[in-house]
Amino acid sequence: MTANAPHRVGLVGYGLAGSVFHAPLVSATEGLVLDTVVTSNPERQAAAGAEFPGVRFAASPEELLARADELDLVVIASPNKTHVPIARAALEAGLPVVVDKPLAGTAAEARELAALAEERGLLLSVFQNRRWDNDFLTLSRLIEEGELGDVLRFESRFERWRPQLKGGWRESGDPQEIGGLLFDLGSHVVDQALTLFGPVARVYAESDVRRPGAAADDDTFLALTHANGVRSHLYASAVTAQLGPRFRVLGSKAGYVKYGLDPQEAALREGDRPTAGKPWGDEPRELWGRIGSGESPLTGGGDPVPTLPGDYPAYYASVAAALRGDGGNPVTAAQAADALDVLEAARRSAREGVAVDLAPRPDAEEPQA
Repeated sequence: MTANAPHRVGLVGYGLAGSVFHAPLVSATEGLVLDTVVTSNPERQAAAGAEFPGVRFAASPEELLARADELDLVVIASPNKTHVPIARAALEAGLPVVVDKPLAGTAAEARELAALAEERGLLLSVFQNRRWDNDFLTLSRLIEEGELGDVLRFESRFERWRPQLKGGWRESGDPQEIGGLLFDLGSHVVDQALTLFGPVARVYAESDVRRPGAAADDDTFLALTHANGVRSHLYASAVTAQLGPRFRVLGSKAGYVKYGLDPQEAALREGDRPTAGKPWGDEPRELWGRIGSGESPLTGGGDPVPTLPGDYPAYYASVAAALRGDGGNPVTAAQAADALDVLEAARRSAREGVAVDLAPRPDAEEPQA
C-alpha cells in the first residue's frame, strides 16, 4: 500500500449483512475501497459486480487470504459459526479485521481473538452498528445532558411481527450455528445497555420458541441489573403482534419514549447510499420521541425531542481512522466479550429458570453516558 492510497478491503460474505450493510458502507467511506468480495454464488457475484464495478471475487476465505499481501482489512459478514475461524485465520495472516456481531459464540472465544489481535498489534473491531441508530444517539445525548435525571429503568425493544419462518441458519436449532434472537437481536440490545450503563451484576431471562416448526428462540426477554443500580428490560421478538416503543427510559426527573426503528437499514435495503452532502439518517417530525413526566406520550404528554440523524457511516469512518493511526477502535473485542458474558448468562437463566450473578471484571469499561 502506497502513502495516501485507500485501504483495500476484502469482504467475506455477500448475503444480507454483506450486501446491505458492509459493502455499501465500506464503499462510502473515504480511505477505504472494496477490493474483493468472497462468494461463490454467481447471482451474488453479478449483483456485487453491478454495484461495485471493478470489484474482484474469491470463492472462499482461503482463496482471499492466499493473497493477504494485496489487502489491508478483512470484513467478516458470513454466517455466525464462521466468525471465529475466519477472524483467527485473517489475524494470523497479518490483517486487521472487522467482524459482524456476534463476534463469537462464547465470551472465551472472543477474548482469545482479542488476545491474538493484541499480540499481533492488529485492529479487531466488531460491527455494532446500532450504536449509531438515530434514537440511540438521541437518548445518549439526553442522558449525558442530564435531561432525564438519574436513569432508573431502561426498556429497549427490538420487536417484529414475522409469524412465518423464513428458513436458514438464523432459525436453526443447531448450537453450532449460533442462531436464534438471543444472539442476533439480543447482541444489539445488550450492547446498547452496556454502552449506556456499564457492567451487569445480575441477569434474568426468558427465552421461548413460539412459531410452529421453529427450532431457535424467537421470543426473548432479559432483565439486567447493572452494577450502578440501573435496571435494563430488553425484548427481542419475531412474534409481537403489537409493537411496543423502541425505547422507554425512566429517570428521576423525566422519561423518554420513542417509537419506530431507525430508517438507515430500510434505506440501505432500498438501494439508497450515504453520499457526501446528502442528508442521511433523518426522520420526520411525527416520528420524534417525547420527553416528559406524569403523562403518556400517546395522549399528548411530554414535549417532542428532535431525533438526531442516524450515522452508520461513522463506524467505518472510525475504522479507517484507526487504520491510519488517527483514532481508536470504535467497538473493541473486549466490549463484545462483555456482551457475550451477558448473553451466555441469559441463556443459562432461561434454561434453568434462575437469575445468574456475574462476577465483576477488573477490565470492564465505564459507560459512555
